[in-house]
Amino acid sequence: MSSKLDRRKKYTRMVLKESLITLLKEKQISSVTVKELCELADINRSTFYSHYTDQFDLLNKIEDEILEDMNQTLSSYNFNEEEEALQMTEKILEYVAANRDVCQTLLSEHGDRQFQHKVMRITYEFTMKNWVEIIKSDQKASEYISLYVGSGSIHVIKNWLDNEMDMSPKEMAEIINNFTNNGLASLRSSS
Repeated sequence: MSSKLDRRKKYTRMVLKESLITLLKEKQISSVTVKELCELADINRSTFYSHYTDQFDLLNKIEDEILEDMNQTLSSYNFNEEEEALQMTEKILEYVAANRDVCQTLLSEHGDRQFQHKVMRITYEFTMKNWVEIIKSDQKASEYISLYVGSGSIHVIKNWLDNEMDMSPKEMAEIINNFTNNGLASLRSSS
């Protein structure tokens, strides 16, 4: 009996998540109602409220799952080695590709801007380990560099998703890492 309930809970949460992602493709979270979520998921409102407090809670849970997955992926790599950083970036892009629908929606204009900031904060924490010398010499500059790299990478990933992932995760990881490590000089030397 317990496994049957667990399967039902998992199914209900999955359907609600899919329904919210579908609605977020069309409108902002503030315009989504629990009623339309339940209609799209084909569940009743009391079932929804047994899992989430409102549509914002559901969105936060979806974002938290993605951020946790990203944290786990990033934690499994050593950022002191350039090759490891490339592999880590490729793994993140593979994750984004595997979860394209959710990631593309959450990073779109209908997604939560705070989610993008949380993603940048996570990457900031991990990338700062790789920039120890910059941190020692100029803390303020390192914050700006990290912000630039993080927000730039997010916009590159959004564009990549919008362009039907026209390059492989490995190719995108190489572009992002080359630019991060070498800036515009990397583009000149590769042409």
